[in-house]
This record gives sequence, C-alpha cells and structure tokens, in this order.
Amino acid sequence: MTVQMPEFEALLAAAAGRPFAFVAGWPIAHSRSPLLHGFWLQQRGIAGHYDRLAVAPGGEALRATFDFIRRTPLGRGCNLTLPHKIDALALLDEVTPAAMRIGAVNTIIKRADGTLEGRNTDAFGFIEALRAGAPHWRAAAAPAVVLGAGGAARAVVAALVDAGVPEVRLVNRTRQSAIDLAVQFTPDDGRTIAVDDWSRRDSALAGAGLLVNTTSLGMTGQPPLELDLAALPSTAVVNDIVYVPLRTALLRQAAARGNATVDGLDMLLHQGRPGFAAWFGGPEPAVTPALRSAVAGDLGA
Repeated sequence: MTVQMPEFEALLAAAAGRPFAFVAGWPIAHSRSPLLHGFWLQQRGIAGHYDRLAVAPGGEALRATFDFIRRTPLGRGCNLTLPHKIDALALLDEVTPAAMRIGAVNTIIKRADGTLEGRNTDAFGFIEALRAGAPHWRAAAAPAVVLGAGGAARAVVAALVDAGVPEVRLVNRTRQSAIDLAVQFTPDDGRTIAVDDWSRRDSALAGAGLLVNTTSLGMTGQPPLELDLAALPSTAVVNDIVYVPLRTALLRQAAARGNATVDGLDMLLHQGRPGFAAWFGGPEPAVTPALRSAVAGDLGA
C-alpha cells in the first residue's frame, strides 16, 4: 500500500514542475539546507527546487518518503538529518561501501533506473571544512580528540582515520558507545583509537593537534559543554561542528587562548556539494565567501 502524506503534495506544488530535492528530518524547520542549495540553483541559473520535508520518526514514514521519490519523475533525491540517517540503511536499494562503513547515510540519489543509492557526505564535508578553515593542520602530526560517539562522530572518526591521524582519542558520556565505535574504526596498521572516560576529557587534550566536538553540548537550547582547555597545546585546532550558535562557547574559549578555530557551518556547506551535483548536474559547486555570508547571515551571525 502506498502511504501518501500531505507534505508530498505541498512539495510538488512548491516545485511547480521543476526537478527537486529536499532535506527530510524531525524536526526540520531549523535546517539551512534549502538556503544552501537555493543559492547554488540561483547562481547557476538552474530551474530546480530544494525544500524541507517533515518526516516523522519510524520506518513507515521514511519508507513512504523513499517511495515518493522513486515514483515521482522530477524527484532527484534528498538529504537526511536526525533521526533518519541510520534507519535509512535498510530501506534503500543500494548503499555505498563508505556509507556502510560509517553506518549512516545523509544523501540519497535517485539513479537513472529509479532505484535509490545512499551515500555519506558528512565525512567529506568535515575534512574539507577542516582543511579550508585550518590549512596549516597536518593530520599525521599529532593525535586528535573527538568528543561524542554518535552518528556525527562516526563520520568524523572515519575521516580522521582516512586522513592519517596517528591516534584518535574518543571521549563520550556513555563509555560503551565509544568502545563500540573504536572497535569498528581502529585501522589495522598499528594506529589506535583510545577511549577515555568523560571525567578525563580535560586531560585527554594533552599533546593533541586537533579537538573536535561532535556532541550537541553548547548548541542553542542544549546544556553547555564544560571543558577546560588548559592541557591543549596552543598550536592545536579546535573544531565545533555545532553551527547554532555559529561561535560556540568552546570556540570563543579556544580563540581567546590563541588556538585556531573552525566552526560548524563549513561542514554543512561542503557536505552539500556532491549531492547538488548528482541531483542537478554539472560539476560540484564551490563553497565561496558569498555563500557562507548568505547562510551565516540567516543564522544571525
């Protein structure tokens, strides 16, 4: 039985006969992805549409969303945000090896035969944003500390391992989740993923070349991230993937002591590049100062 949601009809009406993609999540009103892709569509003069779609948790609504893309000729695919990135794995026709390894998908592409392929562009977006925001950072130079062990952390750890970081120190409030992640991603070349208790998060910073916060702590409406940076070398880069607010307390604290900082906005911008090219054609679009300014302005930054 085909499940039809009123949101589908509203999306089709907004697309007005144009090829379209969208971001699906619950909640979804906060997403800036429509602004991002709308900027690129306008920049390239493409008659396309990108929107938000509220998709409730649970397999039925997500399955209905994927069926909607399959049967709608102008549907090109979608992005996924919380809480759908893991549940989608079992509902797609194919998932790339990289996304299977990470255990989450955030970009869905409808192929020429109508089947859906799941990809993960979060790892790509993270490492591209880090290299753009801190071009002096060298992966092999020093350990990286990652706070958190959720879906975002999985993409970040995968990217850091692939980039050649000699050691990842994983610190999470639930130790077993960090252990499970470390077991899955530890490379077989002698490099390590060490798990530290949350109570030891301050001391885990000693000698690190990179600190990444992948938790929601410090996000608007969430509890603060309580972290003493005293042990972190002044040469280390501090990256907070939170982008609401754009300058989190962690980044302000790091900048005040002289650390280079990378906010979460560029990860959002860079992860969108492969999906846009797949949905609307042409080469991957660029992340430019004008694009960043437009999205940052919408955030009130």
